[in-house]
Parts: sequence; structure tokens; C-alpha cells
Amino acid sequence: MATSKDFKEFILEQLDLLDNITCKSMMGEYLLYYNSILFGGIYDNRLLVKIVDTNKKYNMNEAIPYESAKPMYLVDEVDNKELLKEIVIETCKGLTIIK
Repeated sequence: MATSKDFKEFILEQLDLLDNITCKSMMGEYLLYYNSILFGGIYDNRLLVKIVDTNKKYNMNEAIPYESAKPMYLVDEVDNKELLKEIVIETCKGLTIIK
């Protein structure tokens, strides 16, 4: 099942506290970037972020974005803009540490 455009638009609105969010379409799903860092995506109408040490404190459940992919964290609280902002920033911090 592909992500609906309405859900994609909803997630982008929820992330509007962050500047420099970009979204790229990929086979019916969407990759999400913050300051050019790929931090997650929208898969099957679910917001998922990469698993890194800096976002483990949010106790999110793991989910598989698509068959044969690595697990990611499922962001359940998509209505909380402040929390989403924190999760994205912490995820990107962890991703820049890895590089």
C-alpha cells in the first residue's frame, strides 16, 4: 500500500517547526531530509525514522518500512509538533555522529 498524498501533506505540516525539511518521492513512498540529512520517511501512511543512539530515549517501537529493509522507529505521536521536532533533531544528531 502506498502512502496517500493527504497523509504526506499532514506529516509535512506537522514538521513545519523545522526549516529545511525536504521530501522526495520514492516508489509511492516518501524520503524525508532535514538539512540534507536523510532521517526517515513516510511508508504506508506511517512516519518512520532511522534508529540511532540519540533517539532511543523516546522508546519508539521498531517497524519495517518495506520488505527486506532494516528496521526503523515508528513515530506514533505525529500530532505533537514539538515532540516531532525533537525526534528529528536528535535523529539527525545521531546520524552525523555516525558519519
